[in-house]
Amino acid sequence: MAAGDPTSQTGSLSPWAAPYVTGMLGKGQALANQGYQGYSGPLTAGASAGQQAAFQGVAGLAVPTQQMGAFQPQQFTAQAAQDYMNPYVQAALDPQIEEARRQAQISRLADAGRLTQAGAYGGSRQAIMESELNRNLGQNIAGITGQGYQDAYTQAMDQFNTEQGRQQTAQDAANRYGLEALASQANLGAQERAIEQQGFSADLAQFEEERDFPYKQVQYQQSLLQGLPI
Repeated sequence: MAAGDPTSQTGSLSPWAAPYVTGMLGKGQALANQGYQGYSGPLTAGASAGQQAAFQGVAGLAVPTQQMGAFQPQQFTAQAAQDYMNPYVQAALDPQIEEARRQAQISRLADAGRLTQAGAYGGSRQAIMESELNRNLGQNIAGITGQGYQDAYTQAMDQFNTEQGRQQTAQDAANRYGLEALASQANLGAQERAIEQQGFSADLAQFEEERDFPYKQVQYQQSLLQGLPI
């Protein structure tokens, strides 16, 4: 053979290793030729019964979004004062004024009796007594009315402020409930999304594993030949 001519060298497996290597390669080829054995069970746990119940419950909440907002306090106007005072005035002042008039009428009759007995009924003395009686009645009614309206105004303002406080509390409660309900819906919505995303991720991983399986089989077969004197 002349120098520079291409040469080839061949060799054979050692007699003591040939059976083992041949058998190993045969088994490896048989394994590589097997089809993909996919997992047929569930890939994700999904939502639990408790989570599903929570999802349905929160989704069914009637969130008072129309009732939510900033509380707008009202002014204690003259009309508001009158509206709150009228019931008190009628309930408290009218009986007192009526009683004052009744007592004045009793005094008038008693005076008339005394004047009659004295023979002065219808005279100037009666006129003076009648005038004094009417003046006292007027002062009494004025005192009752003045004090009564002052008390009525105070009670009206207190009642107005009490109702304003109740409305403020109700508004705060509606806002708090609405925000908590919205937060719960957002939180459980994020859990639902995470569960759904978990399923998508598992499906994608399964697809990629099946797609890459033939390539891995070829790599597996190639690895069986590494280091062998072939």
